[in-house]
Amino acid sequence: MMPPISITIGVRVVAGLAILAAAAVPAAALDRAAPEPPTAVLGEAGEPVSGTRHMVVTAHPLASRAARVMLYNGGSAVDATIAAQAVLGLVEPQSSGLGGGAFLLHYAVETGEITSWDGRETAPAAATAERFLDEHGDPMEWLDAVPGGLSVGVPGALRMLGEVHARHGKLDWAELFEPAIELARDGFGVSPRLSSLLSWIGPDGFSPAARDYFFNPAGEPHPLGQVIRNPAYAATLEAIARQGPDALYEGDIAEAMVSAVQEAWTNPGDMTPEDLRGYRALEREPVCADYRGYTVCGMGPPSSGGLAVQMTLAKLERFDLGTSPSPRALHLIGEALNLAFADRNHYVADPDYVDVPAGLLDADYLAERSGLIDEDATRGTAEPGTPPGARDNGEDASSETPGTSQISIVDGDGNAISMTTTIESAFGSRLMAAGFLLNNELTDFSFVAQDDEGRPIANRVEAGKRPRSSMAPTIVIDEAGNLRLVAGSPGGARIIPYVVKAVVAHIDWGLDAQAVTELFNFGSRNGPFELERMPGIEPWVDGLEAFGHDVVVVDMTSGLNLIALPGTALEGGSDPRREGAALGD
Repeated sequence: MMPPISITIGVRVVAGLAILAAAAVPAAALDRAAPEPPTAVLGEAGEPVSGTRHMVVTAHPLASRAARVMLYNGGSAVDATIAAQAVLGLVEPQSSGLGGGAFLLHYAVETGEITSWDGRETAPAAATAERFLDEHGDPMEWLDAVPGGLSVGVPGALRMLGEVHARHGKLDWAELFEPAIELARDGFGVSPRLSSLLSWIGPDGFSPAARDYFFNPAGEPHPLGQVIRNPAYAATLEAIARQGPDALYEGDIAEAMVSAVQEAWTNPGDMTPEDLRGYRALEREPVCADYRGYTVCGMGPPSSGGLAVQMTLAKLERFDLGTSPSPRALHLIGEALNLAFADRNHYVADPDYVDVPAGLLDADYLAERSGLIDEDATRGTAEPGTPPGARDNGEDASSETPGTSQISIVDGDGNAISMTTTIESAFGSRLMAAGFLLNNELTDFSFVAQDDEGRPIANRVEAGKRPRSSMAPTIVIDEAGNLRLVAGSPGGARIIPYVVKAVVAHIDWGLDAQAVTELFNFGSRNGPFELERMPGIEPWVDGLEAFGHDVVVVDMTSGLNLIALPGTALEGGSDPRREGAALGD
């Protein structure tokens, strides 16, 4: 585990959100007169789900129910996670599944050890730096590159879950898939989010097999509440239950994936049976750093999420962020995020291909970067710094979209899992094989290998490489060594601001698990300052503009799923912007 960074000024405890008169006031007074919070946090937030034995929070009630069954049966957090993932691949197919990847953090209560696991997809052996260039040598439009086989990486989630189960599972592997198999055979009702996303994309955006599953012969998506069945997915899960993860990487299911990729209706790809057989999940060192006496641990590269969250928090530690949200606090958080994103974009990629500077979490370097933050005015776009061990990389402009799903679980023994799992954008590559969708993770790579100055881009496409991610599964430990917070979110590159918000809202502003998820979203990714679109946001725009920020109001559909342990009890919170459910006992 990396040595923690300590720039501590103490823990803040609050009673709740300040509800003050909305007004545009001078910057120096903004921390004392915050605007009234927008609708999402006006008045009493929903109560968190409470429990004393165990807690499950996932993106769909059926997945949470399946996970809780495993805990009732004496299973571990890992057992429950696998059951939840199998169900999510059926009922929330737009976000994650067997055809995608994941990052997972495991907390072992007996030893206090946190381990992290990399199930990120890999580029096929045939991939080259020119993969996403058109016939003129120009980068493809991102939306044109997503559908079809070219964007599909070798999926890693199931292989990773098999490895973690071998280490921490308690129940028989086959038992974990029973709820999902039953639902796939007997059917499940189409949720509002699934129905609306199908309508948004439309039938022409899908491969023929996916179109036949999600739409009727007239091209109409399955309506809200319609019961649909997926016998092909049930058969796939039955094979995995019998044979283990190998069933996905060899044999009929692997052949179906390869055929779907190579014979795609658009952008045919080059994934091979050898690519699937050769996939390996990796145990990596988690990245851990101090924040106000707590230890915040996350996933290291090839995810940028853990590093960026911790770089941001370290830069904020010298500031008093108050006892509730204020434009001043949001300004400071945005400035710290800008600096973190500048370094993240420049330096972070697959560490098996690129030397990611260890100095990104160097205490002196972070203190130097924090010193660039002006309390009274934005500095605008930040430039990358020069951490110890830095190399001169090119400027990266790769894109990520807000797909993905989050599973947070604490089992009856006190072990915990935070897993962020994805097929990248909504419905991934829109290719279906053996009853599940395939990812489009390779569009997370930079489409060009060099920047305008000829410098190599760290996150360029290379054979076997894992594309950079922003996924940020997070576990927080208190000063006494006890589990305090299990967190994570979907949201593409906005995952990083969402998780920073969660940590600050819980530790600095004292919000419970549900109030954290309901708090309005905000942040900056080294561009304009983004505020969530909702009634009541206008005074916050005025307040941030007083610091010189270029503010944009946008939809920010986070999906934070949290478990907090403020004492001996468990608090579960699920983001109301999606369809998740917290279940505790």
